[in-house]
Amino acid sequence: MKLSVVIPAYNEALNLPDTIQAFYSALQQHNIEHELLVVNDNSKDNTEEVIEQLQQSVPTLRTVFNPPPANGFGMAVRKGLDNFTGDCVAIVMADLSDSPEDLVKFYNTFVEQKVDCVFGNRFTKGAVVEGYPKTKLIINRIVNHTIAILFKIRYRDFTNAFKLYSKQTIEGLHPFLSPHFNLTVELSLKAVVRGHSYAIVPNSWRNRKHGTSNLKIKEMGSRYFFIILYCFIEKYFSRGDFKKKW
Repeated sequence: MKLSVVIPAYNEALNLPDTIQAFYSALQQHNIEHELLVVNDNSKDNTEEVIEQLQQSVPTLRTVFNPPPANGFGMAVRKGLDNFTGDCVAIVMADLSDSPEDLVKFYNTFVEQKVDCVFGNRFTKGAVVEGYPKTKLIINRIVNHTIAILFKIRYRDFTNAFKLYSKQTIEGLHPFLSPHFNLTVELSLKAVVRGHSYAIVPNSWRNRKHGTSNLKIKEMGSRYFFIILYCFIEKYFSRGDFKKKW
């Protein structure tokens, strides 16, 4: 079963070499058929040149360009979700904040438990978090616990981008609405609301070595609220019209 790894990248030239080599090494070591799909989100640095250089030593590395004006984290991920070729797909950050060994656990859980999705949880037993900004952590916990209460769901890390989905699940989540980081909430919350099965796996997270995160909390508040409200309306008022049919 082939795993696609979608890696959105905007000005990540300094981080990509370590990220690509680490994930390639882990997946090769565990004999997991895969592709690493980097989405160059109209980067202004030498990200394109770095990718071309990496392709000489990483045969499973592919790249697609996400042209303007449809840029931003969510649009880059959506570009990757339109172009992956695997039986399942994981979304991984370009800054190596996510662990390659955790991705192996996600994949093995997906195969062994035969679920539609595997969700990482950074804030549960067995997870390790390093360097998470305190203010963002407080907001993160409030948002995720609010979602869990509103939707009566046991999972509490919807804002975590690091998740794995079957190809059929991704097809069942269309149309996508979010152009920004709120896509991480949209994908996983829609999957739950629409009846897709999922497993929860602890995953570690560590802050980036180079550059700064593109997530701007002040800009994202209303966008998170919008997608949460949309999914709430779908869950309680759509009468199951979007529920999984297979």
